[in-house]
Amino acid sequence: MDAFGYLSVLLSIIIGLGVTQLLTGLGRVIRHRDQVRIDWLPLLWAFVLLVVFVQVWWSMFGLRNYTGWTFGSFLFILGQTSALYLMAAVLLPEQLDTESIDLAAHYERQRRWFFSFLVAALVISLAKDRVMNGRWPSGLNFTFHMIVMALALSAIFIRQRRYQEFAGIVGAGIFATYIVVLFPRLQ
Repeated sequence: MDAFGYLSVLLSIIIGLGVTQLLTGLGRVIRHRDQVRIDWLPLLWAFVLLVVFVQVWWSMFGLRNYTGWTFGSFLFILGQTSALYLMAAVLLPEQLDTESIDLAAHYERQRRWFFSFLVAALVISLAKDRVMNGRWPSGLNFTFHMIVMALALSAIFIRQRRYQEFAGIVGAGIFATYIVVLFPRLQ
């Protein structure tokens, strides 16, 4: 087994746990729908985050030819996937069977954590490119990171529901565009 094959096992586990966290949360919401006041915004972010997990796993295939692995470079990738996992962990409620839950209220309680973990994932992603390639990302990749970071930072501080809805819709559109433009094929 080569270095990438060995290191990708742990990354795949964390990504798998994040996907499991999201799908389990969605399953809970469906299963306990009589006790849940549904809100579309956290469900939209759950879908976006699910797609992000798939995109990260997809894009990591590009690391298979990287030969300069160090513990530090691996920690950056591990940190990025861990931040994404933590986004999944706070997005949907853990327990639904003991009480009724309002998804909008839960989202509002977790919003700052969710977007803070998104900012962390983006910062780590930028730093990872610098550490592993000796340069910052450029072009559309860098622009995407900056736009999403600005959106996430604003969503941490702007509490108004209309803005949160705007951030959700724009965020979904940006992530979809990013994937279609930069990651249409396995590289």
